[in-house]
Amino acid sequence: VQLQASGGGLVQAGGSLRLSCAASGRTLWSYVMGWFRQAPGKEREFLAAATWSDNTYADSVKGRFSISRDNAKNTVYLQMNSLKSEDTAVYYCGARAARSPEWAYWGQGTLVTVSS
Repeated sequence: VQLQASGGGLVQAGGSLRLSCAASGRTLWSYVMGWFRQAPGKEREFLAAATWSDNTYADSVKGRFSISRDNAKNTVYLQMNSLKSEDTAVYYCGARAARSPEWAYWGQGTLVTVSS
């Protein structure tokens, strides 16, 4: 599975942004898809994951971020609302097999900068 993340950019605090992650090589429907981020000097942080029936979120983004997947387009999205300066980071999409805890596939990352 090859993943290509896009949609990052500069946005003012309080604004919104939607990230996309397009997959190629295999169809997404059998994979758990997730979004992560890594801020400078910090470890990679889990944000959200989507199976074919359920979504989960980190407490830090619950209520502000929303993950969705379009299996027909082989794409997963992360809608980010009410952005804060602390959301500034490189955002990555990942994929893992349903029965594996390991996120085996990663996109290249897209930078989100939130100005205050």
